Amino acid sequence: MKLAILSDTHGLLRPQVAERLKQADAILHAGDINKQGIVDQLGQYAPLYVVRGNNDKQWAEGIPHDLTVTLDGVRFYLVHNSREVPPDLTGVDVVVFGHSHRYVQEERGGVLWLNPGSCGPRRFHQEITMMMAELSDGKIGVEKITIPHEPQ
Repeated sequence: MKLAILSDTHGLLRPQVAERLKQADAILHAGDINKQGIVDQLGQYAPLYVVRGNNDKQWAEGIPHDLTVTLDGVRFYLVHNSREVPPDLTGVDVVVFGHSHRYVQEERGGVLWLNPGSCGPRRFHQEITMMMAELSDGKIGVEKITIPHEPQ
């Protein structure tokens, strides 16, 4: 199973990101979507699992703050801000978060922590990134995707 993992689109679905979404069997979005139109677009590509970010205001009241989902034997916990991850991650294999716009892929206490970075408007002089992941037999392999951008 192929996953697209993204966050912090901030109202922009780049064509390079949309091309990657065509390969996905499911999409995980860790919040700061900024408008319903992006949710609708994402949902046209594959089943979408999404959480609300700090910039997702009144329009997003129906989107959960956090979400736990199991895909192909891998249990994910999604939340926008890593500071809001509960201390007890029993049964969780992967934490997906966003907010900082910085790419993170690290193991902590047997749990894989993933921040795909931001693939929306470039902010804070960060690179523009997302992740593609392959799930197989309860295991996950992650690939960092860097999107070329115009110099600022």
